[in-house]
Amino acid sequence: MNKIFDSVNLIAEIQWVIAIILFILAFATILFWIWDKLSPSKLVEEMQIRTRSWWIMCFIFLFASLINPIITYIALAFLSFLTLREIYSLLKLREMDRSILFFCYLCIPIQYYLAYKGYYNLFLIFIPVFMFIIIPFLLVLTGETKDIIRSMCILPTSLMLGVYGISHLALLINFPEMNNDEISGKALLLFLIFITEANDIMQFVWGKIFGKNKILPNVSPNKTWEGFIGGILSTTLIGYLMGFLTPLSTIQLIIISFSISILGFMGDSILSAVKRDFGVKDMGNTIPGHGGVLDRVDSLSTTASPFFHIVYFIIML
Repeated sequence: MNKIFDSVNLIAEIQWVIAIILFILAFATILFWIWDKLSPSKLVEEMQIRTRSWWIMCFIFLFASLINPIITYIALAFLSFLTLREIYSLLKLREMDRSILFFCYLCIPIQYYLAYKGYYNLFLIFIPVFMFIIIPFLLVLTGETKDIIRSMCILPTSLMLGVYGISHLALLINFPEMNNDEISGKALLLFLIFITEANDIMQFVWGKIFGKNKILPNVSPNKTWEGFIGGILSTTLIGYLMGFLTPLSTIQLIIISFSISILGFMGDSILSAVKRDFGVKDMGNTIPGHGGVLDRVDSLSTTASPFFHIVYFIIML
């Protein structure tokens, strides 16, 4: 496969995938504009807003990937910062808990530095082991024990949701068993993001067109079995077609794409339950059409870590 632009420091496969994504976005933009003029509806309006949001996210990825690899780490770290900020803005924390938030935010640069340097083992245990002990102990030092168990559960969980899972996207770039090959890492990163987001779109589209039987009526009334199954089948097919971005075999691609679809649904459902508890529709309004940042990366927070470890395990065999 030949490069589209020889001067661009991206392998041919990545260049072609990006070109296809841009073409699809351009086609979707024109299609929904014409559709809206001929037969305006709430669905078309929502798809137009989602398409505009995809343009923004696509250019952010291109900028972060093309300018400098370090920019990618910084962009992902900022993404984690935004997700934590959204979570903490909605949490009803005790007054003394707010003094501990500094240490929660401090985890972001440390975790991404570990990813950047390729300190694989320390990266894996920093949050789920060390911070799981340190955060509760810092809460103990405040001297206030009323409702402390709630804070001990919420703050470490927020780090897992907002930092740990997403930070595996950064670790993909510096894949330990690929000789720090940033180009190969970017291909894996693009594959994961594309498949995860495609799964969200496919489940949304299938659910809108054919959805009748609700799968989680008390958590997310818009989720249906038809959307869930249609999303799984579509995502598995797309993952198979995008396999040239990975070192995986056909059967491995099918298994991983299938798993990403299930895990993405889990992440979306978990955040839906959290929003139900908060009594809000979206975690924020940072991204038009998608709500807050966490509304957009909820699936990635649950797909990135398993994807990394499965691929790492396969390559190590």
